[in-house]
Amino acid sequence: MDWTSYIKNYQSYLKIERGLSKNTVANYSFDIERLCQFLQANGIVVSPIKIKEETLQQFVYDVATQVNARSQARIISGLKSFFSYLIFEDYRTDNPLELIESPKTGRKLPDTLAIEEIDALIAAIDLSTNEGERNRAMLEVLYGCGLRVSELVSLKISDLFFDEGFIKVTGKGNKQRFVPIGELAQKYIQIYRDAIRSHITIKKGFEDTLFLNRRGGQLTRAMIFTIIKNLATQVGLRKKISPHTFRHSFATHLLENGADLRSIQLMLGHESITTTEVYLHLDRSFLAEVMNTYHPRKKE
Repeated sequence: MDWTSYIKNYQSYLKIERGLSKNTVANYSFDIERLCQFLQANGIVVSPIKIKEETLQQFVYDVATQVNARSQARIISGLKSFFSYLIFEDYRTDNPLELIESPKTGRKLPDTLAIEEIDALIAAIDLSTNEGERNRAMLEVLYGCGLRVSELVSLKISDLFFDEGFIKVTGKGNKQRFVPIGELAQKYIQIYRDAIRSHITIKKGFEDTLFLNRRGGQLTRAMIFTIIKNLATQVGLRKKISPHTFRHSFATHLLENGADLRSIQLMLGHESITTTEVYLHLDRSFLAEVMNTYHPRKKE
């Protein structure tokens, strides 16, 4: 088999056996294709079964001149996973990246928005248009429920349990969780459904999709990015923000107002509490306040 055949089999393994999303599978595949491009550019003819550590080290050195440490670490991690799969399938007996270390990256703190900045972005939405009502509801859900952008665009009407105060969210690996939804987000979803969505001619297959584009189909992730970027420009916000910024802000504001990490972890859908712990670094004044409030020796 050539590289293409191994990559296709690997993609099937990631999708079917590991249950990874289409976007995650694409990211893993991109790392391997980048290696293939390096081999081709340098006239190196070798299969995934025969490639050795020395060749992969050359590739890593080459990558280091093009991308930052965080991207290097991600590429190395992706390739390690691919060669681990080859071992799992008995194509290889060793992982040639086993002794190649990833660069130290530290923990990148996520960008967040102040409550006033979120209010300004939502207030800037033009509600005289059909898309404006939809966009207001979407941003309220992004911030009010801490969703990933992929979770937002795939949200279904059948996922709404307003009587119980929850929505059902399908996250990474098709894992489902129930997330509380506030009255304000419920209100704007209902306005969008009754006043806008009910008048759209819906494409077949999208009858249950909550947020629709003007042609009655599902919105793309890129469209959500564009909506938020345009609003940021409109209000003169200098921060570089994305849909994920609303998710980070959701978690940070909950923590600052006294929520515990375990609850935030469950709402965000993080598999590991260590992923959620990054928010502990965002507001050291909050940590000091917690210590001064709860420690038995807070006073002399």
